[in-house]
Amino acid sequence: MSSSTKPYLIRALYEWCLDNNQTPHIVVWVNQHTKVPMQYVRDNEIVLNIGPNACRQLNIDNEWINFSARFGGVAQDIWIPIGHVVSIFGRESGEGMGFEVVPLEQNAPPPPEDTPKTDKKTKLRLVK
Repeated sequence: MSSSTKPYLIRALYEWCLDNNQTPHIVVWVNQHTKVPMQYVRDNEIVLNIGPNACRQLNIDNEWINFSARFGGVAQDIWIPIGHVVSIFGRESGEGMGFEVVPLEQNAPPPPEDTPKTDKKTKLRLVK
């Protein structure tokens, strides 16, 4: 059985947005398997800016999208099953693609434990 094309298309459209000076956003269907700030969820959906200026350590693999972002000044780890992505689009033009929602199974394992580390400072030094 072949893998889903959905994560590949999401990654491609993310790159397309960046290459065309668009801000990539995703619409996500939310249930108990989705870790997002619930105060921003409306009608079981949330729209998230996944551009490089809005989130840190973005990872789009074949099963999950995860990153860290600030909401109301507080850093939060976000975990989204790939099947829960409704669409990805560029904010400036609205161009993008919609997808069928494939809910994560009730007995599916939780997100991986290796969550992004937030507020970790990188120390740089000048090398001459």
